[in-house]
Parts: sequence; structure tokens; C-alpha cells
Amino acid sequence: MANSKHTYWAIVPAAGIGKRMGSDIPKQYLKLHGKTIIEHTLQRLSQIELIEGIVVAIAKDDPWWPELNLDLTKPLNVVHGGTERCHTVQNGLYALKGKCTSDDWVLVHDAARPCVRIDDINMMIQSLNRHESGGLLGMPVRDTMKRTNQKNQVQKTVDRDNLWHALTPQMFRYGLLNQALEQALNDQFLVTDEASAMEHAGFSPLMLEGHGDNIKITRPEDLALADFYLQYQSESQMDVATEGLDDGG
Repeated sequence: MANSKHTYWAIVPAAGIGKRMGSDIPKQYLKLHGKTIIEHTLQRLSQIELIEGIVVAIAKDDPWWPELNLDLTKPLNVVHGGTERCHTVQNGLYALKGKCTSDDWVLVHDAARPCVRIDDINMMIQSLNRHESGGLLGMPVRDTMKRTNQKNQVQKTVDRDNLWHALTPQMFRYGLLNQALEQALNDQFLVTDEASAMEHAGFSPLMLEGHGDNIKITRPEDLALADFYLQYQSESQMDVATEGLDDGG
């Protein structure tokens, strides 16, 4: 079991617009499998037993959030996001001040990753609960990787060994993540995700292999794929439950 002396909290940055979706509304509010994307995401996180509560960071003038009909099993705290993702996550961390000790854990998860598996999150918590700083879910790169110039002309084939797609959640100790983000911003370092801020601060996050269906909905075609994954996951759970009944469980 994970170390019961430490608490676990989730932060969901949801202040972005998602321009590549080509939609009139932010992608987290698009409908998917009967609910909005962010509703699926929050429900997944609320099913993690060890998570104490969830902080959602939304845009200041977000007219869609109040329309949601959320039914979560965890306390939910809503804050305003910032200019960039790193500022939004920082606002989430500030909201946890007084609730977290420096050694407690924060799981930052993209609002647009509704298909993350509960088993993967629990595996990550179990694997990292005694780690110095933390780590993240990822997937090993499988395709041949090419580096191009600004004209999209191939310059080099990149060795894919030890290359990973970085996913979320990314889980780090509260105090260290807060310090790392502040340092990165002070250094004007481009923070692409929480792990990059930790790397900039001199830490080596642990990469843990998750599942490939933990996609980030970025483009219109991703909606159909995410819908398929949610349907598949739902049917798989039903199959497991049926097997338990057949076995007398």
C-alpha cells in the first residue's frame, strides 16, 4: 500500500482554449460518450481512493463550467487559471496551501485526457510513493522518429531507443513542484509540462509505462478515437463483472 502518512491531491488545468480543435467552445466542454470531456476526466480522478480532493483551474470568464452537472465523490475546489499552463498549475498549487505538507503528493492531469485508466493511476501512486521527487506516465516511442528543419525537410533519423511520449498524470511532491515551477518562471525557462520544470530544477523524474489509450484530445479526429476507447473500456469492465458472477463472485 502507498504511504498513508502522505496525502494525494489532483490538479486539473482546464483554462485552455484548444485552438487546434477548430471548435466554438473549449475542447474540454465538447460532448463525448454522453458527457463533456472534462466530466469524464474528473470522474476518473474521483474514483482514485487515495486522492483527497481535486482542484480545477478554469478561465476567469468561463461560461460553460457553471452548466456542468458534476456528481463526484471527492471535494472539488475551483480556481482561475493563468496565462500559460505553468501559471495555471501554480494557481492550483496555491489553492492547496495549508492542506498539503511539502512532502505530500500532487497529481497534475490534463483535462483533455478522459480515457486514463484508473489502474494506471493507482500503479503510479504505488510505484512513486517512496520516490524522492516523483514521475509521470508515458509510452515508449514505437514509430521511426525524424527531425526536420523549418521547411519540413528531413534532416536526421532520430534513434528512438529510450524515447517516450510524456502523458499525464504527472505526480510530484507538493513543495518540490512549487519550487521548480517558480524557478523555471524566474529563469524564463519554457515549461512544456511539470516534468520539464522538475528536470530544469535538477531532478530526474521516473517514467512509468501506461497504456496507449490515454490520449490527449487535441484534434477533431481524436474525439472519435476517445469515444471508441471509452466504449471499449466500459465493455471490458462489464466483461470482468460478468466473469465474477459466473465464478460465483
